[in-house]
Amino acid sequence: MQRTSSAIIACQGLPLISGQNCDPYATVMLVGPARSDQRKTKVKKKTSNPQFEETFFFEVSRSSSYMKRAHFQVEEEDIEKLEIKVDLWNNETMAPDVFLGETRVSLKILRNDHVHKAWYLLQPKGNGNKPKPEDLGSLRLNITYTEDIVLPSACYHCLRALVLQSPDVKPISASAAHILAEVCKEQYEAVLPVVKLLLHHNRLVPFVSSIAELELEQTQEANTIFRGNSLATRCIDDMMKIVGRSYLAVTLKPVLDEICESNKTCEIDPVKLKDGDNKEINKENLQCFVQKVFSSITQSSASCPPLMCDVFRSLRQMASRRFPADPHVQYSAVSSFVFLRFFAVAVLSPHTFQLRPHHPDPEVTRTLTLISKTIQTLGSWGSLSKNKLSSFKESYMYDFFKSFQEDKCIEKVKKFLDDISLNVSKKSSGLEDSVVLKEGEVQKRAQGRKRIGKRNFKKRWLRVTTQELSYHKQKGKEPLCVIPVKDILGVEKLEESAFKRKNMFQVIQSEKPLYVQAGNCVEVCEWIEVLSQVSRCNPGRLSVFHPSAFLMGAWQCCKAQNEGQPGCRPCSTATLANIQQLDIDCDRETEKIFTLFSSSHSNLQKMEDACASLSVYLGQQKEQEEYSAFTIQDPMETFQTVQQIQTALEELQGHHAAHGAAADEPGTIENPIVGKTS
Repeated sequence: MQRTSSAIIACQGLPLISGQNCDPYATVMLVGPARSDQRKTKVKKKTSNPQFEETFFFEVSRSSSYMKRAHFQVEEEDIEKLEIKVDLWNNETMAPDVFLGETRVSLKILRNDHVHKAWYLLQPKGNGNKPKPEDLGSLRLNITYTEDIVLPSACYHCLRALVLQSPDVKPISASAAHILAEVCKEQYEAVLPVVKLLLHHNRLVPFVSSIAELELEQTQEANTIFRGNSLATRCIDDMMKIVGRSYLAVTLKPVLDEICESNKTCEIDPVKLKDGDNKEINKENLQCFVQKVFSSITQSSASCPPLMCDVFRSLRQMASRRFPADPHVQYSAVSSFVFLRFFAVAVLSPHTFQLRPHHPDPEVTRTLTLISKTIQTLGSWGSLSKNKLSSFKESYMYDFFKSFQEDKCIEKVKKFLDDISLNVSKKSSGLEDSVVLKEGEVQKRAQGRKRIGKRNFKKRWLRVTTQELSYHKQKGKEPLCVIPVKDILGVEKLEESAFKRKNMFQVIQSEKPLYVQAGNCVEVCEWIEVLSQVSRCNPGRLSVFHPSAFLMGAWQCCKAQNEGQPGCRPCSTATLANIQQLDIDCDRETEKIFTLFSSSHSNLQKMEDACASLSVYLGQQKEQEEYSAFTIQDPMETFQTVQQIQTALEELQGHHAAHGAAADEPGTIENPIVGKTS
């Protein structure tokens, strides 16, 4: 595991553009044989001597195709080929940006000195048609390079197992994951490796539910729910950024592209209006953009990742139990995340979510700020009572919100929050109407038949509603069988070889699967899509399935002879299957956890002392105040976990020493061995 940081500090003597100071910004790239990662600074207005003071981090790792040490004759070969490339540009509003110059710094210079700070003359591009180097100005860089070794996977078994057991530990504050957050409170990045590790192993939802419940126990008022920067909110923030990236792209990118490229002014603050601006036209522009963003969000529930739905459903249920007298808290528990911490943040900074290639210019940034602020407020309407709706800080925002139809917005917000945080099949007081989503004629295999034969398939009328799946002898007839949507555990295609038939799919439930043949390949995809969407929030969805049938005493796909044998293939629509497609290296994340624990070893020791003290002096206020920085509900259980962590850290330190990678700081090495061995 390696990390390079490049700090763009300042430039001097940049050239004039059309006789005026330029609007410079820098792009920073880590360039190598198989990579070109790019970052971008903010634009500095009207200056030839900009002060950037921005730092960018790049992680360096081997290509996924290099799995064995034998592929590298020289361990340091990859690093020798990497370089930092910085381009300076002048930001243009009505024309393409103007290239000002570039500089390249090879990472070779960091071999003897891990921190390199210097001024560099800007150079022209390789074609030589640009001005002479001395006319381009200079750039000051500060580049830092650190490198950590990732050991073979077996070395991390003990520490990884401790972290993965965290959701099952009672109380949750005695778990390894919670203890890491306690001893590394000053390090915001401590949460991310835990989230990734739990996420990959499908253990994040129970952990988040437990730490959220702990936070709710300490929350006294419903209107302050999940407001702070707690372990629960940080975990959910990181989870949404990881699993919700494609959701944001589908939901927001088209409308954000339109906003950023429209050049329409949306300023409605009278103090900030420029000469010639028309406030009413600006208001109309802003309202149009807000409506598009708001509609994109509230109509996106079908695209919300199942894992986010699982977390939101858990938050909603716990908040309702904690504050049963407040009818709005079930909505605020969800909206405080999905609107305030997810969509509003993505609208405000689209470049950080890869929704836009660069940081927007100041005017567009102001437009996005107004839209983000509006979306936050609209998103909270579903969880606010009427007497709170007019409490705005700025009078111009109060006037702007008068243009929205309050009741309709509340209805849309509540429906959206219901869709992403309730089981789709759940009825509201038994009065909710069932909506038909799809119906049509299919061939259904008789359930329980052991032999293959044409007579085992019969024409049936298949019907899917928001409440149930049913099949009938004919359209309009009474159902022969009804399967509640909440009982569906998975919907997957069936291999043609199972019954020698094309276009087949299976509806997996606790009993025998329902095998169905659609009329054509388009139909089978539509059935799977509808059934998957309507059941996507069901608890207990399967992560694996059998792509063939159980016939003549064995599964035809894996030849297992036990009919209750778990599936042999990952589900295409299951949460776990989707998670495993994410680029998460569990060994690397466990190594990060090891480094975090090691760097905070003194705090870990203090927590161990606190547990021993609390066990002996429980109830004495003086001792409790001394260790009040830690959350310790069960001193004995916490003490045992801390000791297990200490043992795991000592074991890993021994593995590092055995691999010749021990250094002053555990996990970090002076003369590193590149990459991950196996």
